Amino acid sequence: MLKTLRVIIMCVVGFHLIGCSTNDKNSNTPEGAFAIAEEYDKSERYEESIRRYTEVKNKFPYSNYATKAELAIADVYYKQESYAEAQVAYQMFKELHPTAPQSDYVQYRIGMSYYNQLPSTIDRDLTLANDAIFQLSELIKRYPNSEHIADAKEKRSAAIKMMAEKEEYIADFYFKREIYESALKRYEGLYNNYRSLGFDAKALSRAAISAKKIGDDSKAKKYLNILSKDYADSRELRDAKKEIE
Repeated sequence: MLKTLRVIIMCVVGFHLIGCSTNDKNSNTPEGAFAIAEEYDKSERYEESIRRYTEVKNKFPYSNYATKAELAIADVYYKQESYAEAQVAYQMFKELHPTAPQSDYVQYRIGMSYYNQLPSTIDRDLTLANDAIFQLSELIKRYPNSEHIADAKEKRSAAIKMMAEKEEYIADFYFKREIYESALKRYEGLYNNYRSLGFDAKALSRAAISAKKIGDDSKAKKYLNILSKDYADSRELRDAKKEIE
């Protein structure tokens, strides 16, 4: 009972302090209005902070605080894990302020907003992975000295790996059901588009077998030769030879 009472008192005091601090600021100036919005933001009253930041934009459109409010709104969406809304807000900021000093940060957050919407399993739609890869690649290319480069590279690699695993998943689906023409196309895509990610030997082996199954001896021989050269002692080579020779 006493513990519950303490929690209630702390909440009441917290809201009172926020109210006092915001009342001390003048909402009729851009600086004061922005400071009030920040107070709500810091106290994690995000819906109210978005409303207040929006007021700053609308009431003081030619102030530097309007620009700060635009970016703050995007950041609030990101904190809320409303990543689709965050992506739109960051993209709008980028288009309106292409030379802003925060450009690398904004580009990073656009990529991360896409990345954070990716599903946890590869059997679901990975369309947004391409967007994440593209936007993070833009950061790496345009802002090589950004403090966000290391994380951007890590997340881009993870997104590419997911795409490769998806391609493998679909290829295996066709292969197991003996739909070899479709399997061949997928294994070729896996090998050609996702080289050196740990899928090469399997992709070559299954591509060779699939080609043989549909009577394309030329492709079967081509992939078997590459497999023999690059993975001479592999189980994948033995599996392919058993099916082809």
